[in-house]
Amino acid sequence: MTHEFKDIVQQGLEAKQRGLKSVLASVVALDGSSYRRPGVRMLILENNSMVGAVSGGCVEKEILLQSQTVFKTGQAKIMTYDGRYRLGCEGVLYILLELFQPDEAFETAFSECIKERHAFEIHSYFTKNEGSVFGLGSFVKLKSTTFSLGNHSKTQSEKLSVFKQTLPACSKLVIVGAEHDAVQLCKYAALTGWEVTIIAGAKDAKTIENFPGASEFHAISPEAIDISLIDNQTAIVLMTHSFANDLRFLVALKDTNPNYIGILGPTRRREDLLAQFIEYCPDVEDVFLERIHGPAGIDIGSETPQEIAISIMAEMLAVTRKRETISLSKKLGKIHSNS
Repeated sequence: MTHEFKDIVQQGLEAKQRGLKSVLASVVALDGSSYRRPGVRMLILENNSMVGAVSGGCVEKEILLQSQTVFKTGQAKIMTYDGRYRLGCEGVLYILLELFQPDEAFETAFSECIKERHAFEIHSYFTKNEGSVFGLGSFVKLKSTTFSLGNHSKTQSEKLSVFKQTLPACSKLVIVGAEHDAVQLCKYAALTGWEVTIIAGAKDAKTIENFPGASEFHAISPEAIDISLIDNQTAIVLMTHSFANDLRFLVALKDTNPNYIGILGPTRRREDLLAQFIEYCPDVEDVFLERIHGPAGIDIGSETPQEIAISIMAEMLAVTRKRETISLSKKLGKIHSNS
């Protein structure tokens, strides 16, 4: 959800520059089940446009209506939405509505936090009683400094309940390759909120404009790759369509710590690639080898580049979230875990 909050902050700050107020809506508690869990947020602008969503669509209309009093009074409030009689979910949502008006110090600190890929915390103070009470509001902790997202003081919040959420750095995907299938994977990853970096060959004529949604593009040799680009929130997919180049890039990445490495091609290609890789890097850690998935993707019968991209994205998400890829219809118990 980090990318959703990042987008909300960006859109809220842009609205502020245009002279528009905005209201932040945060789901802070849930009794029963719902389409999404506490911690999801959306932004309502003064012109009635909305950024993001907290459910499948019905809740948003009520939030838009309820936000009007916040725009008028400036006072944060709690609203509830009982989906037991209106939605397919059997739960009651508790939603905090507050003016979104952080100061310039937050803008600078948040931008640095996202750029440096640090985790941060959001604390939202609330009560399960509808209406306005003193102390309602959200605060963001960036490193050792806490910032208010509205016009409230934390000293007023001590007697209220608090929903605490830690958001990690945005998920990042490094695509090594610049062919048509890399473009499709880039599109789907960006749509899902991943930050995408494209690594093309040193002599490749393509640019970042060829990859909608990409945030970085580097045309370099394998040996020139900056391994500081890779952290434990990063997935890598090798798709150069060249056995030799995939091998060279794999060797160049041997000292990195990604959470996923995908390799295209059949099982035999993966085995040959790993056999030669181990010959070049006999001291490679087992944990690095365990992160390699080849053929990349889960078995959904993919045929087209678009379907293959969906398959790879599904596997990357499952690995990142530590999930077994099974049909939800065959899963016992709740869809979402408590983690």
